[in-house]
Amino acid sequence: MREILPALHRWYAAGEVFGLATVVDISRSAPRGPGAAMAVGPDDEVVGSVSGGCVEGAVFELAKDVVETGEARLETFGYSDDDAFAVGLTCGGEITLLVRRVSAADDPALGDVAASVAAHEPVAVATTLDGPAPRGAALAVWPDRTAGTLGAEGLDAAVTDDARGELAQGATGRRHYGPEGERRRDDVAVFLHSFAPPPRMLVFGAIDFAAAVARIGVFLGYRVTVCDARPVFATPRRFPEGVEVVVEWPHRYLERTETDARTVVCVLTHDPKFDVPLLDVALRAPAAYIGAMGSRRTHDDRTARLRDAGLGPDALGRLRSPIGLDLGARTPEEVAVSVAAEIVALRWAGSGVPLTETGGAIHETRS
Repeated sequence: MREILPALHRWYAAGEVFGLATVVDISRSAPRGPGAAMAVGPDDEVVGSVSGGCVEGAVFELAKDVVETGEARLETFGYSDDDAFAVGLTCGGEITLLVRRVSAADDPALGDVAASVAAHEPVAVATTLDGPAPRGAALAVWPDRTAGTLGAEGLDAAVTDDARGELAQGATGRRHYGPEGERRRDDVAVFLHSFAPPPRMLVFGAIDFAAAVARIGVFLGYRVTVCDARPVFATPRRFPEGVEVVVEWPHRYLERTETDARTVVCVLTHDPKFDVPLLDVALRAPAAYIGAMGSRRTHDDRTARLRDAGLGPDALGRLRSPIGLDLGARTPEEVAVSVAAEIVALRWAGSGVPLTETGGAIHETRS
């Protein structure tokens, strides 16, 4: 959804009406997770994807129908090999979509939601899937305010509390309530979609490898900052558009920078006077990934220095060094791919081995 919001905002601001299909539930090896979205706008323009191409044709027609009727639909697509021409997923999974009409009249808060997402401000959107509340009703929830309603004051209050909790975790998924928000009932199904600010990637060392890592970080959806103490290297023109470039001693910058459980730290300074003080700070702070470039000899020397600085086995065990997966990478771009592969593998507990050498479901099994 985050990827297509600029287009939705453009249509919305122009007073257009469009159809929006959102993945609200999946099972087994579904191609895209909850929150993936596709929209059909003016002149049949399509943005986004809900299945990677398997059912987009059917969803296109469904979205057009919903725009015409104004009635939100909940549709499930699964695998079918009975008919070669049947619409379904080739991966064997199943996805459930909420398809609804969107316009300024249908969803008055969408403009504010899109503006918050663009400004990296946290916001969640709750939509009803079934039950006594109208299907497709939307409630936007910010940390300090709300907009819209799901049809009942008690339901709005309960969903607002849950949405703020989910927003803090960056979680998205289906929740169930009673008609007035009762916690232990399942009359009303609500889809909570969190738009937490994008995770941060902090790249230290403004070298050619950093430019490639920054580029792939942007591609993966991170908000990327490159930091180096040397102003001759830390110049914005050396890095992709949208990457923040900071001239400061790396450890001092990290000391004053807030990190969390989604933050990625890539230490490419390759110089003990930079990377040892930096890693001393990084390994004491929350982060999803901390990787450092260098040879095995550099790693051994660096580890000894960090141990002398008071870091114990648990902290040192968080360090991914030498950085990246073993892909045989040589060029900066290839090394960036190996680093990105390690980050993704760590995030999803992937093995890092070729899929041809594994068995079972490719994606995590979900009920």
